[in-house]
Amino acid sequence: MTETTAAAPLPALPDFPRAFARTRRFSLGVPGHFTVSPDGERVLFVRTGSGTDPVGRLWLYEDGGERLLADPAGLGGPGEDALPEEERVRRERARVLSSGVVGYAADRGVRLAVFAVGGALWAVRTRGGAPWRIPTAGPVVDPRPSPDGSLVAYVTGGAVRVVAVDGGGDRALAEPESADVVYGLADHVSAESIGRTRGFWWSPAGDALLVARVDHAPVARWYLADPADPATAPRVLRYPAAGTANPVVTLHVLRLDGGRAALRTPAGADAGGHPAGAWTDRRFEYVTAAGWDAHGPYAQLQTRDQRTARWFGADPETGDVRPLHVLRDDAWVALTPGAPLRTVSGTPVVADVRDDVRGIRVGDAPSPPGLQVREVLGAVGERVYFTASEEPTETHVWVYEGADDPADGGPGGDGAGDPAAGGAGGDGAGGRTGAGAGAGAASRAGTASRAEAGSCPGAGFRPGAGFRRVSDRPGVHTAAVGGGTVVLDSLTPDGRSVTVLRDGAPAGRIAVLAEGPPVRPRAARLSLGARALRAHLHLPSWYDAASGERLPVLLSPYGGPGMQLAVCGHGWWSAVAQWFAEQGFAVLVADGRGTPGRGRAWEVAVRGDRLGPALEDQVDALHAAAERYPGLDLRRVAVRGWSYGGYLAIGAVLRRPDVFHAAVAGAAPTDRRLYDTHWEERFLGHPDVEPENYVRSSLLTEAHRLTRPLMLVHGLADDNVVAAHTLRLSAALLSAGRPHTVLPLPGVTHAVTREEVVSNQLRLELDFLRSSLGR
Repeated sequence: MTETTAAAPLPALPDFPRAFARTRRFSLGVPGHFTVSPDGERVLFVRTGSGTDPVGRLWLYEDGGERLLADPAGLGGPGEDALPEEERVRRERARVLSSGVVGYAADRGVRLAVFAVGGALWAVRTRGGAPWRIPTAGPVVDPRPSPDGSLVAYVTGGAVRVVAVDGGGDRALAEPESADVVYGLADHVSAESIGRTRGFWWSPAGDALLVARVDHAPVARWYLADPADPATAPRVLRYPAAGTANPVVTLHVLRLDGGRAALRTPAGADAGGHPAGAWTDRRFEYVTAAGWDAHGPYAQLQTRDQRTARWFGADPETGDVRPLHVLRDDAWVALTPGAPLRTVSGTPVVADVRDDVRGIRVGDAPSPPGLQVREVLGAVGERVYFTASEEPTETHVWVYEGADDPADGGPGGDGAGDPAAGGAGGDGAGGRTGAGAGAGAASRAGTASRAEAGSCPGAGFRPGAGFRRVSDRPGVHTAAVGGGTVVLDSLTPDGRSVTVLRDGAPAGRIAVLAEGPPVRPRAARLSLGARALRAHLHLPSWYDAASGERLPVLLSPYGGPGMQLAVCGHGWWSAVAQWFAEQGFAVLVADGRGTPGRGRAWEVAVRGDRLGPALEDQVDALHAAAERYPGLDLRRVAVRGWSYGGYLAIGAVLRRPDVFHAAVAGAAPTDRRLYDTHWEERFLGHPDVEPENYVRSSLLTEAHRLTRPLMLVHGLADDNVVAAHTLRLSAALLSAGRPHTVLPLPGVTHAVTREEVVSNQLRLELDFLRSSLGR
């Protein structure tokens, strides 16, 4: 390992909490939501005006330059105060941190873009001219133009309507039959836990829509009140908690001429091939993907127990369906974002798990062995673009170009050379190639700890026939594609960048206007312990290891499914970790079992126990890091986290007070029965059939074990992890006579954005940790 070199002590630490809050986690000014035209000539995107400006604007990149298409300041009309409730909910599900233009949709040629601001519908031509407002029947949610750009479909009041771009002919295609029914929007579980954020799709001919109908009648009603404003009525939330009823989601073809056909999908999976389990429910309750391509409408349905997912094609005239592909898994079917899809010729692109690797299959061509596929980005003709990992800390953009294409072509664009020349690396010691041998391979890596202070691990990986890596620089990459253009969105150790590649060569850049953090992340990148846990260790820039000074340790993980923090790139979490380090802590960020990118066995290791394996990995990472860095003081160890990370922090002080001496937990899901069906039942099954899993994974019954300082933080308007999680734990702690601190955040949701709350929360956490560890 190469030790980090300590810099001179900072003369005065900048006001990091204020900068962190003012920039919305340094996200303002970062371009996103890219759409590339089919000819590759135009790129639409959204970006705020600067690193401190929260108002999003619509931009066009063309001919090597950027042009502003729409600025909310010049539009007039209603503002953020007029947002319809459905749009507020949609933004919360998407964790939108800005305002103004936060999204848009374009026609097939990317000649017209439509968007909503304050519930008003606007359109703009990419060739030039001012945006114009299109009158509508009510506040607009999720507007989308027809492929030819002549019409716009939108949702208002639970109805799906269409209107001409000149404002004429506004009419309803489907209206809710009752107050419980909504057309055209994703339900809570689909948007929050499945990843399907849309509720309608145009036909390629522009003469019909495929629309989701959501009936919330079976779903329990929850009521979210604001204790700081007793004059405001509680908000009614339809929340399907684990073990309770889901909404009924059906799909319908709505033709512009008034015709309608319901997709006649089967009620459940066939009993013959469905994997057995302690709990079996073969009903198709989840619509995990849907769309309408040149080959017709399609939908992927998943059973309630999540062990079967079947892809169907549909006849738009009759609604009859035919099976296209089926996925089965003994634990749960892992959904790959962007899949399934079909190329222009109809070649299917589907998820494909084999040899503990989450890959894809394009027709008969499997993705290369050991390559963990993260997401399918789309198809351009017969070329299929996707992101994947050879080494779990890196994610690269790949393309499948067909088995007849050269297999060994070097990556185009951001650098040059063959990706197979990246040197030794992979999963642990011994020059293993590939990212995904999972827990089994990690255990074979021995107890060695690998660390690199200034670079990311290479990946000695050779692509398979027809597959080529597009991105080259170490980091976390994704992309948007169209024609011969790839817009490469990259997070690397040097920061964020967006590169436009044309026919494989750099053709320009889209500016990133974000402010950099006042403290520069400087992490030692580690692979720790018997499971080769990927981790980052942040030390103070002024720290001199030779001085003999020992530092208190702060673990700052997420550590759960769906998210990694110890990656080859510096995000906002890296800046927060470094800020705590500059206060005198050694900050350790480790990704344990359950996190993505390490293979199927690594993911399913948490089946039946949401806390035990993850907590064990945090303890192992801590001890392995302390062996490598004697300056870590194991007599003073704290842990902090948000959401699952907060849950992990509470579990740490309850179950391992011998290791952890204080904790700060934000928005922690302490009672697993109170989280949604799809997410929680995936890991724990049905609470009535496998109650022991919920007892094992919940924290309320262990409140009496608390002997360490604990701060609980929760937004009282959180509709994802509701405040009842924290309030019930606090009540249990009080009943057991265990002192603790509670910091309620009135009016705050799961994504904290208010500047004064964000900045002061960080300071209060720091004060609590210092006092708890005796600093």
